[in-house]
Amino acid sequence: MQPIYYNIPFVCIFLCMVGGITMPLQKNGQTALRTTVAVCLAVALLCGGLAGILYAREESFVYQMGHFPAPWGNELYVGPLEAMLTAVFALVMAMSILGGRQTFMEDVLPPKQRFYFTMMCMILASLLALSFTNDIFTGYVFIEISTLAACAIVMARDTEKTIAATIRYLVISLLGSGLFLIGLALLYCVTGHLLMPQLLTRVQLLSLAGGYHVPLTVVCGLLAIGMGIKSAMFPFYAWLPQAHGGATTSSSAVLSGLVLKGYIIFLIRIFYRVFSISVVRSLSIMDILFVFGIAGMLLGSVMAMREEHIKRMLAYSSIAQIGYIFMGIGLGTDAGIVAAFFQILSHAVTKPLLFLSAGRLSEIRHHEKSLYRLRGTARSDRLAGVGFTLGGLSMIGIPLLTGFTAKFFFAEAAVVGGLRMWAAILALAVSSVLNALYYIPAIIAIWSRPAEEYEELRTPNRGFAVAAVVLMAGVVLLGTAAGPVLRVIRMGLSML
Repeated sequence: MQPIYYNIPFVCIFLCMVGGITMPLQKNGQTALRTTVAVCLAVALLCGGLAGILYAREESFVYQMGHFPAPWGNELYVGPLEAMLTAVFALVMAMSILGGRQTFMEDVLPPKQRFYFTMMCMILASLLALSFTNDIFTGYVFIEISTLAACAIVMARDTEKTIAATIRYLVISLLGSGLFLIGLALLYCVTGHLLMPQLLTRVQLLSLAGGYHVPLTVVCGLLAIGMGIKSAMFPFYAWLPQAHGGATTSSSAVLSGLVLKGYIIFLIRIFYRVFSISVVRSLSIMDILFVFGIAGMLLGSVMAMREEHIKRMLAYSSIAQIGYIFMGIGLGTDAGIVAAFFQILSHAVTKPLLFLSAGRLSEIRHHEKSLYRLRGTARSDRLAGVGFTLGGLSMIGIPLLTGFTAKFFFAEAAVVGGLRMWAAILALAVSSVLNALYYIPAIIAIWSRPAEEYEELRTPNRGFAVAAVVLMAGVVLLGTAAGPVLRVIRMGLSML
């Protein structure tokens, strides 16, 4: 008989989906918000406990869904890495909802508020499924669920700009889904399987046979580009600034900090559990991801420098940060993948902190978004000012903060990256300078005295205070105590 903790991943996914279905039955938006936060915290607690158990036992397991065994049934694969990632994601989602509560209540019409939290629960369920599933087609199903839910939380604000941004987001995202589905269909045609372990066996046999190099390259390329489009990899980022910049604060935090990462995690799992990392290296896909990653790092920062709208600036910054992740994957080494996973965690706590802090600063200045008009707002809400400052300094790479630690791991991975070493280290250095060129002026602006007097809205926001403190603690802890996290990542990666 299996240990009872083997049921935790399924229970978490089921809890999110049931929670989402029941949200329209809630009394009002406030009740739905509290229920959603409770669901997120319960998932974070369960997954965190599971990560501790699996790490202590150095164990991973496969959980059979239903009564049909492999290769016909459906399965979940869970190791300490997957459990830790989902615990962090659930906690960050809870904080994102809490931190943007006040703005959300103003931005979203009361009849729509309960349905908004249905979409949030579906997004969390999708993140869990993409992290846990052992079936590649199930992963595709939850990719689509995540896409539709993400579009819904962008459009929840219900303005002309957000509707236009949602349509653009949906069209480009469906292009990525279509390419992924074509790749998946071709993969099924040449292997006859959908479960990852059976796919891995067949792909390795085909690779050794030597006659399937081109089909495997096409399949791997379609899957990678499909997920790259959905995660805003350069040059497929056109949908992101308007979608993230125009949405309500909680939506921006969740979209930038979490949704993009689910697709990348699923892609890495495909590389390891479907193709094997050695086969992917032989297909030269890593070279393309490396080039696109570096281009995203640099051009995302350049575009952020030219942006005056604070939320769009943060959105362009996300393009640069996603570039870091793809650069790490493109290094083609285990050290590069470890650094990419750490960057996923680092960005998951830092970017929601920045969006929530920016949202709070905008809120006290009657929802102004221009950096010029936000001058001096940190003096009115010092916690929001400190949160934005800490997040910005982390993105620049100041020591003792998680951004510095992530960049250190990338540099360390690049040293053993062969010919890619100099390109990666130079890109890290240039990108850090570019980050400083737009984060430092923004930090100076919010702490400077305003050039003119403004009537400010000063209302207490306990939800933001809790979220800011938790996320700031995450930024500092990941920067100063990264050792245990790194050990979990390495252990989980060795089990994939």
